[in-house]
Amino acid sequence: MEMLNFKKISSIHFIGIGGIGISAIARMFLRQAQNKFSLVEVRGSDEAESDVTEELRKLGARVFIGQKARNVPAECDLVIYTIAVTPDNPEFAEAKRRGIHMMSYPEALGEIARGKFTIAVSGTHGKTTTTAMIAKIMIEAGLDPTVVIGSFLTRSDLVQQGRTLLYRGKGRTNFIAGEGRYLVAEACEYRRSFLHLSPKILVITNIDADHLDYYNDLDDIESGFRELAAKVPEDGAVICDFSDTRAKRVASTGKGRVIDFGKFLTKVPKLLVPGVHNKKDAAAALAVAELLGVGLASAGKSLAGFSGAARRFEFRGRANNGALVYDDYGHHPTEIEAILQGARELFPLNKGGAVVPEGGVVSSRKGGASGGLSPKIVVVFQPHLYSRTKQHLHGFITVLKEANSVIVLPIYPAREEDPGDISSQMLADGVRKSGGDAHMAATLAEAAKLALKFSSRGDIIITLGAGETNKVADILVKNN
Repeated sequence: MEMLNFKKISSIHFIGIGGIGISAIARMFLRQAQNKFSLVEVRGSDEAESDVTEELRKLGARVFIGQKARNVPAECDLVIYTIAVTPDNPEFAEAKRRGIHMMSYPEALGEIARGKFTIAVSGTHGKTTTTAMIAKIMIEAGLDPTVVIGSFLTRSDLVQQGRTLLYRGKGRTNFIAGEGRYLVAEACEYRRSFLHLSPKILVITNIDADHLDYYNDLDDIESGFRELAAKVPEDGAVICDFSDTRAKRVASTGKGRVIDFGKFLTKVPKLLVPGVHNKKDAAAALAVAELLGVGLASAGKSLAGFSGAARRFEFRGRANNGALVYDDYGHHPTEIEAILQGARELFPLNKGGAVVPEGGVVSSRKGGASGGLSPKIVVVFQPHLYSRTKQHLHGFITVLKEANSVIVLPIYPAREEDPGDISSQMLADGVRKSGGDAHMAATLAEAAKLALKFSSRGDIIITLGAGETNKVADILVKNN
């Protein structure tokens, strides 16, 4: 594909602009317009309103809800589309008919990475948190990286006390336009998207079974990671956890150094975010820091102040019954298991509930809902994709039965049609048959109502899923 000079683009249209990855590219073009690097008009469409589309509008994008051929502007230099878009999408078909230059999101990310020292963060779980941790370390070390991440980073996460090393923006963002030579990018394995990157440093957090609507099996998934590792040059490095057999095997495919981030676990400081999984992500970030010449003491200080990315065990506030509300993007059994383990670590079996100061960090535990017992954990879960729910049904049942109560919403279909052979009801029934407490909710409002019913002051409500469960958290904390 011919190389594009993005600064010469005057009109760009995004199909699926509300996606967390593709919206980061939209932010890049909006920043160009705001800084007068170019006179660029940014437009896009998506199927539904979201926090992402709302924030893009605030930055100056014109966003359409619903996808129609007429949304593609008359004068358009480039169309960037999410890989979930099919050829029969009216906007995709219109751009194709008119011969407009088109790129997928992964192709566009690859273009942005050209000429950059690329640090790609891959893995089935933990990509976002690890990317955010690396970004914070690098920003506070003065390396001024460009960052593309699969969630929102907050202003407070990316500032070192007494300095002004912000991301040149307000509020929260999933794109940081650095002026240094580094690019830190979350590298997604879906449809082998990450192969558009050519990393100098590759992080593999882990390799697990997911996206089986595309990959044949776990061996096929491993083959994708192997192709990516093979792109790492001799003067580069692959960082992985040697206790993950597949990741260790894949890492040897590269020509550069192979580094076990497990060796950095003992150097991880006390974190604000709970769970072994976050400690491993921090260890991977320390391994990157050392390669970049950032002192471990400095990197450790950055990690000690890291409060997490949006929708990664994010403290949202208190519900009106006094329960503490957390939200997480977790949508795979392995992720949910780690989240529940982290919650139990944060709120262990002791003398009662939790007192949570500003920011959601526990300082003391007393009183509580359960008469001196550990607080209850109530989970609101929305399965994401019919295929993932079917493939991991037993895994979901196994991990969700460990919560005190589970409220299950209908499956969020995203890019899929209902095959008719899997449902949320099957998941709820399975949890109950396994000894857990599970309940169905038809709507987000009903889920919020049930969460309040099964919890009280000091208990924990966790909204889980890659769909719309964050809106349940919105309802729970709205008027409190």
